[in-house]
Parts: sequence; structure tokens; C-alpha cells
Amino acid sequence: MEQNPIAQVFATHLALIGTDVQAWSDLLAEDAILEFPYASALGLPSRLEGKTAIYNHMKNAVTQLQNWVFTDVREYQTLTPNVLFAEFHGEAVFVATGQPYQQDYVVRLETKNGKITHYREYWNPVPILEIAGSSGTAFPLNPNS
Repeated sequence: MEQNPIAQVFATHLALIGTDVQAWSDLLAEDAILEFPYASALGLPSRLEGKTAIYNHMKNAVTQLQNWVFTDVREYQTLTPNVLFAEFHGEAVFVATGQPYQQDYVVRLETKNGKITHYREYWNPVPILEIAGSSGTAFPLNPNS
């Protein structure tokens, strides 16, 4: 059975986000919006607008965590064909210390013409604080910090 277009975009997102941010950024519409509602707890931007701004942030962010593995992926189709919700578990290694990182995510993904137009990802900032220290600046995801 053929996967629907938004599920294909999501699967490609998971395949590329931790390994090839340049290729991942090709999934983004030029005017894409990326939201991490709880990122401000770490002193990071909770909203990024535009493909270039998103790429510049994410290329720095993903270098902090390596060897990503995503499991327990559950996708929820909506009545709107270009909107998908998903839950998944992610594990990686924090490069600076070699410590394991684990996180559960909830995502709302919206696409248009096969490109991500709006991506909102909910995650708990506590695991990041635990591996990086209590200072949000200890986890240098923000290239402007």
C-alpha cells in the first residue's frame, strides 16, 4: 500500500533530521515556520520563520546530539489531508559529554505541495538540562548566544 504524501514527508523528516540537515532543509517551504513551544525554557527561540533561519538554527542544534534513533512512531491522520500528528521516542548521544539523551515528542506537521509549511514539536526541556547543566547556555543550540 502506498504511503500518503504527508506520511512520506514525515518519514523523510525522521530519516534526515539527525544525519543530514542540508538534505532535511530541502523538505521545507521557503516560508516555513518551525516551533518548539518549550525551547524558551532553555533560552532558545521557540519560533523560527523561513527556510534559511530554520536551517541556520538546526545545523548547529543537531551537531550537539548524534546517533539518533527514533522508535515507537505513531502517526495520526486528520480530516485535513495536509496535517498530521505524531508521537515518537528519540534517543541520541550528547556529543560534549557522551551522555545518553532520551526524549518523547509530540509533533504537528503541516505541508503544502510536498513541503513542510508548519512544524510544531513538543518536548520536555528537563532531559536537556540534565545532560547539559542547569544553564541554558550550556547547551549551545542557539548560534546567537
